[in-house]
Amino acid sequence: MKKIKTLKMNYEFKNVLNRGKYFVNNQVIIYVLKNNLNYNRIGVVVGSKVCKATKRNHIKRLIREAYRKYEKELKQSYDIVMMWNKKTEISEVSFHKILGNMKKSFSKAGILELK
Repeated sequence: MKKIKTLKMNYEFKNVLNRGKYFVNNQVIIYVLKNNLNYNRIGVVVGSKVCKATKRNHIKRLIREAYRKYEKELKQSYDIVMMWNKKTEISEVSFHKILGNMKKSFSKAGILELK
């Protein structure tokens, strides 16, 4: 399986969150910023006040897997930060809902290439 390029440093996240455009849905908030690279980089954020560590990691895995589904259909050269919407109840976590929310946000952002 091909490894996903990720944002690792705090200043990279801050740059995307401060300068990028954001798109809000029920479960996932997506921030998008153009970069000078030939590939996309992603960052996944789930706040520590939302739930305990095991559930946060589960949510992050679901978000990363949903991103993998759309990875080939996305335009390249973007930094993308996906943040869990803290207004959403944790009991409503669903892979298919996350997948639908991402598709809406990516198409609003104009980075989803329709085939």
